Order: sequence, then structure tokens, then C-alpha cells
Amino acid sequence: MTTTTHSRSPSPAPHPPTSLTPGPRATALNNIFTTALNHTIHTCSYANFSACFPTPAKHAQHILQVVWKQIVSGIEGKSRREFEEILVEKDVVGGLNELERLVGMARARKEGGGGDGGGVPPHLLPPQSLYLAHLAPYLTTTQAQLEKELLAVQTENEALAKGVEGQKDEVERLVSGLEAVIRDLEEANGVMEGVVEGGEVRGETLEVEGEFGGRGGRGSRL
Repeated sequence: MTTTTHSRSPSPAPHPPTSLTPGPRATALNNIFTTALNHTIHTCSYANFSACFPTPAKHAQHILQVVWKQIVSGIEGKSRREFEEILVEKDVVGGLNELERLVGMARARKEGGGGDGGGVPPHLLPPQSLYLAHLAPYLTTTQAQLEKELLAVQTENEALAKGVEGQKDEVERLVSGLEAVIRDLEEANGVMEGVVEGGEVRGETLEVEGEFGGRGGRGSRL
């Protein structure tokens, strides 16, 4: 019986896990916390504590010392437990170790010439470059806001222009209609003037004929 083995393409190597052993930065953080806590505990000495309770310190010194030790021990123990819980919950050691690794890689790349080793240090840059670098984010945001407002104004102007064009067309239609009405009135006025003038001529003719008719009658009588 022969077994056939299928060749598999090699998978990429996984990212090296971050060591949980505290590195230099994590160790420094732990030392800072321990120093600060010890300073706080030493500040809360029995002398300072008993000064706040003069009567028990005078009549029940032993009991007051027991209470002081319990309070100091409780503060120290609770502070250390909460600090350890924060380290575990936020993965502080792993994050600081990863930061240490990245800083080491960047330092090695810079020393090896792989990075931007020829860059100018910030304190040697000219003032113009410095203030432009600080103003660049603000100017970018302001430019985007102004472009947005300009686009809104352009859109509003286009809408107003369309409204004005519509009103202009409406006015032209009204003027055209009014001119047509005026022409009709002028034509009607001309017709009426012709009728009036024709009536007056006819009336004058009838009046003249009447006068001639009257004279003829009187002559026949003579």
C-alpha cells in the first residue's frame, strides 16, 4: 500500500510572540510605581498618623499602632493588587516590550543607514518650515470647510439664477400678451373711428338733401 503525500506550500512564519518578561521600559514602570508607593507609605508614618488622633495616641497607643499598621498594610496591598490587575488587563508588559522592539529596530535602521539618517533635526529647521508644519492640519481643515461653503454658495446661486430666468420668461410672456392686447385695441379703435366718421358724413348728406328739398317746395308755390 502506497501513501501519497501532498506537498504543501510553506506557510509564512508567524510573528514572533512578545515576551512577557518585563523589558527595560516595563521594569522602569514597575520601579517608578514601587518608589511612589513606598514614598506614600513612608509619608503616612505612625508619627504623622498619631498626630491626627492625639487622645487615642495618649491613652491607647498600642491599639492605635495596630490600627495604623492595618491601614498602611491595606493601602499597600490594595495598591499593588490593582496595579498588577491593570498590567494584566491592558497587557502593559507586552505593549512596552513591543515598543522596545520597535524602537530598537528604528535605532538599528538609523545607525545602519537604512532610515532617513540625513534628516534635519527639528531645532535646526527654519522658522517657516516649523510654523507651516504646525499650521498644516488647521489649514487643511479650514480649506475643506471653505470649499464646502463655496460649493453650497454656488449651488444656491445656481438655484437663484434659474429662478431669475424663470421670472424673466414670465415677464416676457406678460409683455408679449400686453402688446397683443394693445394691438387689438388699436385695431378696434381704428375700426370705430371709421364707423364714426362714416356716420357723420351720412348725417351731413341727409341734412343737405333736406335743405334742397325744402327750397324746391317753396319755389313751386311761387
